[in-house]
This record gives sequence, C-alpha cells and structure tokens, in this order.
Amino acid sequence: MMTLPASGIRAVFAAVFFGLTVSACGYNTIPTLEEQAKAKWADVQNNYQRRADLIPNLVATVQGYAKQEKDVLTSVVEARAKATQVQIDASQLTDPDKLKQFQDAQNQLSGALGRLLAVSEKYPDLKSNQNFLALQSQLESTETRITAARRDYIEATRAYNTELKTFPGLLWARTVFSGNKPMAEFTAGTAAQSPPQVKF
Repeated sequence: MMTLPASGIRAVFAAVFFGLTVSACGYNTIPTLEEQAKAKWADVQNNYQRRADLIPNLVATVQGYAKQEKDVLTSVVEARAKATQVQIDASQLTDPDKLKQFQDAQNQLSGALGRLLAVSEKYPDLKSNQNFLALQSQLESTETRITAARRDYIEATRAYNTELKTFPGLLWARTVFSGNKPMAEFTAGTAAQSPPQVKF
C-alpha cells in the first residue's frame, strides 16, 4: 500500500480546504443568479410568443364577422409585426433601453388587442362563436402567464442585482465578475402611473 508523504497530505488537505472555502464563500452565487434570471427571461419571451401566435387566428375570426372594423384589425396586425421584430437575447438584458423598446412594443400590442376585444362587444354573433370564445380564453390565459413570467423575471433580476451590490457578492463582482452588469427590470408604463378615468 502506497502512503503519501507529509507534504502530499498537506497538499490534498489544502486543495480540499480551498475547494470548500470557495464553494462556501459565494463565488458561484453571481453566475447562478444570472442564469436563473436569464431562464426567467426566456419564459417571458416564450409567453409573449404564445400570445403572438394566437393573434392571427383571433384576427381571422373577428374579420369574418366584423369586416367593417378594418382599422382595428390592421392596427392589431401591425402591432403584432412590430412586437415580434423587437427581440432581446440574454446578452442584452443589461441594456435598459433595449428592454424599454421591447416593453413598449408589447404594450402597443396589448392596447391593440384590447381594442379588438372591445369591438367584439358590438357583434353578438361573434361573441357567441365557439372559435372566438376559445381564442379569447387562450388569450386571457396567456396574459395571466405573461404577468406571472414577468413577476418571476423581476424577482430573479432583483436577486441578481442585489447580489452584485451586497457583501460578499460585491467582492466577486468587483474582481472575478467585473464584467457583469445589473440587469434591466420591467417598469410600469406611463398609463399605469395615473388612475383610470371612470365615466358614467
């Protein structure tokens, strides 16, 4: 049986000690939180894409009943086209301007969809159409998923950004991870800042 000399045993203990120290000191926290935030962003994008995929069927269904609402239908199609053109990959999550462009495009699409669904109120046959009802239900479900995905992304981003600014993550952020920047967060639109107008 082979035995290690005392210096070899010390080297093994030093390597084990160093490994345990590094794993317990927070070195992995920044990359872990960054990957979690990126995964949450992918979920946000997935849900927005699901909504974009539902829109052509919804527009086609409404068009069959409300041909005279051409302006509304056109605005939805154009807003969808703009929203799908503005894409952000994980490497751009630290750019608040890019996230704002994405958010603005999605907000325009939300507004256009709201007008489209309001149009349906004028057409009782459309409101009772099974295809329209199914699409409307899927759209509502998707909006709920979008809200949840955005909330999860905001929380993951908050955890990541906080780690970059607090001890011991701050030490790692200023040395080993000095290239890591805080990620941009969603912000409430200007319409959400003012109370809704209620008219009787």
